[in-house]
Amino acid sequence: MPAEWEPHEATWIAWPHNEEDWPGRFEPIKWVYAEIVRKLSAVERVKILVRDEDLRETARQALEMVGANMAAIDFRLAPTDRVWTRDFAPLFLKNAAGEVAGAKFKFNGWAKYGNHLLDDAAGRALPGVRWQPDFVLEGGSVDVNGAGLLLTTEECLLSPIQARNPTLTRGQLEARLSEYLGIDRVLWFNNGIAGDDTHGHIDDLARFTGADSIVIVSEDDPSDPNHEPMLENWDRARTMPVHARKLHMPAPLCFDGVRLPASYANFYIANQTVLVPTFNDPNDRVALNTLAECFPDRRVIGINCVELVWGLGTLHCMTQQLPAGAR
Repeated sequence: MPAEWEPHEATWIAWPHNEEDWPGRFEPIKWVYAEIVRKLSAVERVKILVRDEDLRETARQALEMVGANMAAIDFRLAPTDRVWTRDFAPLFLKNAAGEVAGAKFKFNGWAKYGNHLLDDAAGRALPGVRWQPDFVLEGGSVDVNGAGLLLTTEECLLSPIQARNPTLTRGQLEARLSEYLGIDRVLWFNNGIAGDDTHGHIDDLARFTGADSIVIVSEDDPSDPNHEPMLENWDRARTMPVHARKLHMPAPLCFDGVRLPASYANFYIANQTVLVPTFNDPNDRVALNTLAECFPDRRVIGINCVELVWGLGTLHCMTQQLPAGAR
């Protein structure tokens, strides 16, 4: 599996339509999506799953209004339950000859939501799927450096809560990740961040920024529920064969009494660009500067995700890269 910073053919997303994912705040979501696509379409193709013809027209009008590069946008009719393409789309792999093909793992709605069958079917129907492994794996639960290392959490892949593969041991999971993703070593963190209803996805916690470097979120406030788990994860990071750098968390973001998974680690690396979620927080600037130092050859662009995160995900959750070389 190539690293996310390797060249892309395109980015897959799904256009939002499920108002229940943003109760009371759905109206602005299409404009958040339109701005994201505007930025992406300037540097690579964007392939958009839409529920039906009416939604395609809605999306097209919004994208034209914000000035997206329509010549770089393709629509594909495919009904979905939600929009978190990272988790239900295939993980695209590349062989030594540069050929690209997809591995579509099972998707069970994060072992939490019953309405996930349309998402799973949409992922299986994407072009390029060659393998359909018989176990559950979401793209947001793993991050790779393209050189044999993979980051994940015990909370997501090993916990009996929201258990994805309850019959598989740690060793069996590592063997399957090796078989299907070309992984030499799995680097295990413990728990993910507070407010993450996926129960521990790595893409809100720690991300590769280079073959031997990562960023990992940090919380300085001892009263915050993220403080102790992040200290433990930092201790683990110091034993790993990577250089770790802290990415400070925004202040807690809540809506209607719900703690939201606001994290700067949910950035997306596109061609020439890194899109970073921001939250109207003083640490936005700090996070953008940190990531600009990690990616000096890319433009680092903040995207206001205060509305988007009410759906319990942001930029990395909604995207899935298609590596260059795909046909």
